[in-house]
Order: sequence, then structure tokens, then C-alpha cells
Amino acid sequence: MRTTTRHTVRTAQILCVTVTAALVATGCGRSADSGSGKDAPAKLNSGKATGKVVMWSMGDTDKNLESLAKKFEQQNPDVKVQITAVPWDGAHDKLTTAIAGGNTPDMSLVGSTWMAEMAAMNGFQATPTSIKSSDFYSGQWDTTKYKDTSYGVPFIADTTAVYYRTDITTKAGIKGALAGDRDGYLKDLKAIQATAGKQNPKLRHATGLVMGFNSWLFLLPMVWQEGGDIYDAKTGKFTFDSPEVAKALEYYASVPKQGLAPTDKADNLQDFRDGLTATYQEAAWAGGSLHKDSPELDGKWKTMPVPYTKKPAGFAGGSDLAVFKDAKNSDAAWKFARFLTEPANLAAYAKATGSLPPAPEAWTVGKLTEDENMKAFAEQLEVSKAPPAITTWQQIADAIDSELEKLTLGKATVAQVQQSLQSKATSIGTGR
Repeated sequence: MRTTTRHTVRTAQILCVTVTAALVATGCGRSADSGSGKDAPAKLNSGKATGKVVMWSMGDTDKNLESLAKKFEQQNPDVKVQITAVPWDGAHDKLTTAIAGGNTPDMSLVGSTWMAEMAAMNGFQATPTSIKSSDFYSGQWDTTKYKDTSYGVPFIADTTAVYYRTDITTKAGIKGALAGDRDGYLKDLKAIQATAGKQNPKLRHATGLVMGFNSWLFLLPMVWQEGGDIYDAKTGKFTFDSPEVAKALEYYASVPKQGLAPTDKADNLQDFRDGLTATYQEAAWAGGSLHKDSPELDGKWKTMPVPYTKKPAGFAGGSDLAVFKDAKNSDAAWKFARFLTEPANLAAYAKATGSLPPAPEAWTVGKLTEDENMKAFAEQLEVSKAPPAITTWQQIADAIDSELEKLTLGKATVAQVQQSLQSKATSIGTGR
């Protein structure tokens, strides 16, 4: 799970983790009229969509999204959809500035971990009741929520699975997938490490490790697997000092401590391609990259669900569709959002882009699990959870990343990390 800057940025783009911790809305614009989380759902008119819909899309120009827009226009002859690409590195600030100034488009793709912050700015309309939460994976739907109210609809899902090199693991005597429980998985990693420089001459480490930026993505599911959490929404208090967090941290630190993973920041994917590491945990985009850039490895790698302790769990990320409070054509915007998230359209978009659809029916319609390596992601989406829907989340995530790096490098103990995180998180607070 190591990563270079290039792959860190790619992970951030897909998992939609904001690169800035600044909450630019504080003290300006809509902040005095913050979303309460009790907004009434938007209401849609009957009939076809009409007028102009202006949408922002994150990243490069998305030809596949534009293709779906043309299909929507064909079904609704009196509507015109205008999609503008917004680079990821400036997207967060562009969105918050637009909301604060009341100068937004009708709708936008929004990084899932930005939703609570921007909903608290009173930036979004509550989701219409005609869009059903039951049509989506529960973890993905939760990414749209702030104070128990949904302010969008999932469009691109994301989670991680374990990639493993079968040509390397078989030399360690492992037939098929590695063990699905954490203890068994650790034993398999030790068996793989024992072949380094011997049966597997090029192998350096059994697995990789994400250290620093975005390492929290891998710790949180470990805590959930233990039956715990880092935040109690009912009491509004952080729980980094719990026994469940301690167990997750102990396991996280044990892998590099035993020499099974490196402790430098390198390129996870490239090391996997070169046979320097046998396993690593990553999102679905990595599979597409392997097929495209390393076709010689086809048939030599597979995926499996993330190993767990007491119960399976994973991280739910991605991008949601949101309609702004200041939308000029909210009716048509919501109808376009509803159209985009129809199972057939989600499946078509996923096949074209390699992304994951956030609705189970889309997987069925698109027959996506016919690809053996996609099954692990489908299983993970069933058990994935969203991080706490608090406006200060990125600041909390940054603190976790910093403390995990200290733990990995042996500069802090589990107890010290717990104490530091509990203190820092409590000091940061939950925002609005």
C-alpha cells in the first residue's frame, strides 16, 4: 500500500478526499443560514425536463458523461445540458466560493467527503423523495447525508480490495486467494515474505503500505471491523481512545514492524508490476491500469475482499450528484440526476470508465461481476461505510495521517497515538 505523489493524487480524485482543510465558508456568504439537516425534500414537477441545465463535472472533460447528457436531451427535447469540466485540484475551493457567493451552476459532481461541509453551508437542496435510498448501497447513500438528511444522490462509488500476484503467492504455497481473516492473512504475508530473494528473487516485501496522505482510508475499516468507530454521532464525541481503535492500530503497525511492508513512500502499483511486492490494497482504477499498461501480467493477478477481524467492512467513497440551493433550473437538474442514476445508465457509465456503480441493480444489469476481478469490489460495496458526516472531517483525516506515519516509523506507540488523536480531534471539534 505504498504510493507516489502521482498515485496519491489519483486516489484522492477517485475517493474524492479534499486536498484542503480550509472551510472557506466560515463567516461569509451562506454561513449565517447554515443547513440544518432538516430541509424539506425538493419537489419535482410532472412531465419532461425543460430549459437549460448547467452542470460542473470534476476532472478532465468527461465524454461518457456528455454522451449520457445527449441521451437525456433526446428523451427530453426541450432541455439542454451544459457540462463544464472543473480540475480536481481547484474543485473544492471553486465549489465553496460559488456557494458562499450565491453564484452556482444548477448541479455538480461533488466529492463524497465534501458533502457534509457544503450541506452545512446551506449549499444544496435536500434529495427528492422520488429518489429512493434503498436503490443504493447503504454506505454510498450515507455519503450524501448531513444530520440525517440526504443532499444528493450517489453517482460514482469507490472502495478498495486486495490485489495479489498469483505467480508470486503460489510459490509461497498459497493456493487461490489469501486468507480472509486478519490473522490468517498475516500468516500468508509471512509465508510470502519468506520466499523473498529465494523462490521469488525480485520480491522485497509481501505487501505495501500507504504512509502519510490518505492512510486514514485504510485504518477506518480496521476499526469498523473490530465493531468500533472513531466518532459517536449520538454523543457528538470522538472515540479514538477506545479498545477497538487500539486493536486496529496494533494490527496496522504490526505489518511494517515485522518487515512485511516498506516504510518509505514509493510507487505501490509499479512495485506490484515489477514483482517487488506481492499484494497491495487499492481501488478499482488500478485493475484498469494493469490491463492497459501491463498486459503481460494478465492472468497473473487477482483481487479479493479486504481481510477482516470480527466483521467485514470497507471505506465508501466516490462522487455524488448535488443540486444547489441557488439553482436556476432545479427541476430539470434533479431529473437529470435521477436519469444518470438509473441502473442501465450507471452500468453503461461504469463499463465505459472503469468506475464502480453505487447501486446493486446496476451491477446486475451490466453483468459487471462476470469480470472475476470485479467481484471483490461488489462484495466490498455491500459492507462499506462512509466516514463521519462532520464539516471538519478533512482536518481530522489529516491528523490521523500524521499520527499513523509516526506509528509506522516507530516514533510513537499505539497508546501515544490514541492519546494524541483523541486530544487533537476533540480540539478540532465537529464544526457546524
